[in-house]
Amino acid sequence: MAYYGQQRGYGAPSGSGGGYGGYNPGGFQQHAPAGPPPGADPQLWNWFSAVDADRSGAISPPELQQALVNGDWTPFDLDTVKLLMTLFDTDRSGTVGFNEFQGLWKYIKDWQGVFRHFDVDRSGSIDGRELESALRQFGFNLSPELLRLVERKYDIKGNASGPGQAPGITFDR
Repeated sequence: MAYYGQQRGYGAPSGSGGGYGGYNPGGFQQHAPAGPPPGADPQLWNWFSAVDADRSGAISPPELQQALVNGDWTPFDLDTVKLLMTLFDTDRSGTVGFNEFQGLWKYIKDWQGVFRHFDVDRSGSIDGRELESALRQFGFNLSPELLRLVERKYDIKGNASGPGQAPGITFDR
């Protein structure tokens, strides 16, 4: 698994002349593709390229976290980013390539639509009333005590939110 700032695979770090002893047999050094693959959505390719800050041709967890923000402009929770990487890193490289990114993007957009549907007051978070309504529509009728427990578990801001921050569950939780 590659981590942010580490070279994937064997050999010297990029910029040092390639593989063992500066020799790069077979041209195995990885470079980002010059343009979108055939049939790819050009706008999605532009977003992918913008997130791929190190131009490796793949997105690392820190790059993804830096690119994703909630409706209140707070960064995505690192655990959520790791979960997304686990779900969409189908080749288990530790990064997400463009094809994997296409699936991840659709997943996020679909869940964003669901989130917005239940964020009735458009606060950027799901409060207790909205959570109860969402769970009921999904077929879950929780007791008030259990509902409060769920809300407390996932409301990272709590009721002590600052100016402009509504209490409730953000999109990334």
